[in-house]
Amino acid sequence: MKRERGSSINRVLDILDTVASSDKPISATEINETLNLPKATAHRLCAALESQGYLLKKLNGKSYMPGNRLYDMAVGVLTHSRFRALRHAILKSLSEEIGETCNIAYPDGMQMTYSDRVETQWVLRLQIPIGSSVPLHCTGSGKLYLSTLPKGKLESIVSKLDLTAMTKKTITDKAGLIKEVTSIRENQLSIDNEELFDGIIALAVPITDSQGRFYSSLAFQAPVFRLTLEDAQQYIPHLRKAAKELSTLADE
Repeated sequence: MKRERGSSINRVLDILDTVASSDKPISATEINETLNLPKATAHRLCAALESQGYLLKKLNGKSYMPGNRLYDMAVGVLTHSRFRALRHAILKSLSEEIGETCNIAYPDGMQMTYSDRVETQWVLRLQIPIGSSVPLHCTGSGKLYLSTLPKGKLESIVSKLDLTAMTKKTITDKAGLIKEVTSIRENQLSIDNEELFDGIIALAVPITDSQGRFYSSLAFQAPVFRLTLEDAQQYIPHLRKAAKELSTLADE
């Protein structure tokens, strides 16, 4: 059914589309100028969307970015059955190429949650069910997500994290974590060097949308007795290729 032009629902959807499509936080005034809405209407609808969690206001109090509920909607679309089979096929192919467990994870509050996973055929493997969550500070996927955040938001989240030592290699100080995350941002590659589980390494790369914005991580895990960290890096091109395929899938 065709919606009435200029209706409230159309305006709300246009605002969400504008914020989601912007490569930077955008103010209500800029939204107003883009959509040619009455100024009061743009501010009122943005405030309402913020109160419902669809938009998130930056620390400057003026600009908006996608909120958790809008992000959850996007994840829901990407995990829909239309995409699930194709996504899983890419993940399975990658796992067979590397010979180790591969997974996709997305930010979920103060942790990362697995949306898909293909286990290796080796008898000895780390089994973590789909839907399980892992910390941000000691996982390849978690640190990768942190590396995509603006400085202010990164510092805010890190200040709230419980930097529990999961192993002797876990980064447990905030300054050290931010330094690590900065390096990851430059390389677009995150490494878990036995930081979550003793004897288990992981490498993660970003899956992005058409505008280069992060929405999930792609990673593989392996025990160090079977694959050293040095040897694991030969599979980085395989990881990046699969991530690009997954990014393309999301844009279809």
